[in-house]
Amino acid sequence: MAGLHFEEFEEGQVFDHEVRRTVTEYDNMMFSCLTMNTQPLHIDAEFSKNSIYGQRIVNSMFTLALVVGVQVTELTLGTTLGNLGMTDVAFPRPVFHGDTIRARTTVLEKRVSKSRNDSGIVYFLHEGFNQRDELVATCRRTALMKLKSA
Repeated sequence: MAGLHFEEFEEGQVFDHEVRRTVTEYDNMMFSCLTMNTQPLHIDAEFSKNSIYGQRIVNSMFTLALVVGVQVTELTLGTTLGNLGMTDVAFPRPVFHGDTIRARTTVLEKRVSKSRNDSGIVYFLHEGFNQRDELVATCRRTALMKLKSA
């Protein structure tokens, strides 16, 4: 698998992920419908024309999933045992149809698991930026990662 094991992460490491993704109207509509999010700011163009944005905004949960998902192939594919939590989620700017999102991951901290002998816990900071390098999403994530020896 392409993912890194617990031992391969170092506190302070920064990964600027190469994969970027342009968000489409279809992405936003499909995600909103699949998750039963009927917020008109996401799905109703006429309603959104009169909002503070003047247009529909992308569902923030899609933005979060994209920013966290972009790192999987590079960092955690096949080496994560699961997410333990996500905190400090913030969306400082909205994402609009046509925005291109890139992500950065920073390793904040890590420690060997106290209850398992096959894994360690890694604390990540994920940040998403639009094509103008404006911060659009942040999330601190705690992941249970396999040890190489396991």
